[in-house]
Amino acid sequence: MENGKKIYFASDFHLGVPSYESSLEREKKVVKWLESIRVDASEIYLVGDIFDFWFEYKTVVPRGFVRLLGKIAEITDSGIPIHFFTGNHDMWTFDYLEKECGVKVYRQPIEIEYNDKKFFIGHGDGLGPGETSYKILKAIFASKLCQWSFARLHPNLGIGIANLWSKRSRISNAGYDEIFYGEEKEILVTFCKNELKKSHFDYFIFGHRHLVLDIAVGENSRYINLGEWVTKPTYAEFDGKELKLLPFS
Repeated sequence: MENGKKIYFASDFHLGVPSYESSLEREKKVVKWLESIRVDASEIYLVGDIFDFWFEYKTVVPRGFVRLLGKIAEITDSGIPIHFFTGNHDMWTFDYLEKECGVKVYRQPIEIEYNDKKFFIGHGDGLGPGETSYKILKAIFASKLCQWSFARLHPNLGIGIANLWSKRSRISNAGYDEIFYGEEKEILVTFCKNELKKSHFDYFIFGHRHLVLDIAVGENSRYINLGEWVTKPTYAEFDGKELKLLPFS
């Protein structure tokens, strides 16, 4: 990494819920954050569930989010790479964001090294033991047949159905508050510890869990969960030596 530069991570913006007004306010905050970090960013990681729903028809994408998409394109055009991970809410991202906004899209976790620090980065859904029913459902949604079938619906109907479904999601509901079950019961903690049996990583960075977590999972190994932006925006920055979780207001 170039001296004085930083790598930034954020996830779970869930743009689109619970209302147009609140989503727009959140989108403007995300854009403000992106503008604030571009001065020293060498790379930016958006680690899934950026949108609460996203589906790309051949010639149609969901309405809205123009401020965020424009800012992302502006940043990538300036030469700063933005890495976009699909989450369980926006897994139907195909090639639009790559072509129009210049991001690199990832559908699976990646392993990468910066300044001799090894990172394991992914959204976090479907990793670790258990959650069999969810893993089956995710495989169905990821299938070409399912995507082809949904694409046969008129966008007004397809996106309308998806938006109704989004309003039933956990983070859309009033009084939403994620529960920490303790390290021994957290699936991603177990996943990290199992991965460390095969290879060392300094940082495991995930979203999905909607909790701000910094947990030691091994000797010189930390599991970082980035939290969410619906109730309390947070992000992580790596300056080449140390990784910190920080609030944004």
